[in-house]
Amino acid sequence: MKERDSINNIVEIDDLDRQIITIFNEDGRISYRKIAKKLDISIGTVHNRMEKLTKKGIIIKFAPIIDHDKLGYNLTTIIGVRVKGGVLKNWETRTAYHQNVLCMYDVTGEFDAILVARFKDTSELDRFIKALLKEPDVQRTYTQTVLNIVKEDLSSIRML
Repeated sequence: MKERDSINNIVEIDDLDRQIITIFNEDGRISYRKIAKKLDISIGTVHNRMEKLTKKGIIIKFAPIIDHDKLGYNLTTIIGVRVKGGVLKNWETRTAYHQNVLCMYDVTGEFDAILVARFKDTSELDRFIKALLKEPDVQRTYTQTVLNIVKEDLSSIRML
């Protein structure tokens, strides 16, 4: 699991990089030629900028955005988990890659971690929660079911 870089590792980008990222984020399959045309710059410039953004770790990977509902995963949950002291990292490493877990966060407050997970139905959720509670490091869980998704866009952040 990759830990967040410190604030000292912030990479500065210019307006052209922001425009390229914005266009690419809207359509990850867009060609460099089309980006170049939209921005009235050369294809080589787009290519070089994309290489730079990738090498500097701003663009981490190229991946599709999956519509989980179309695959039958209609139940979105937010699960708080309290873990025994001193074993959080080990527990997270084991749990983060479970097929239903989309996001995992270390948090402050009542729980040690928050999971965002998708399930096909409540039976699948029930099995997941019961398996979590059988783990010796898990002390408590708290589950909320999402009724409506108002906004869900984990692929981008609005760049200022």
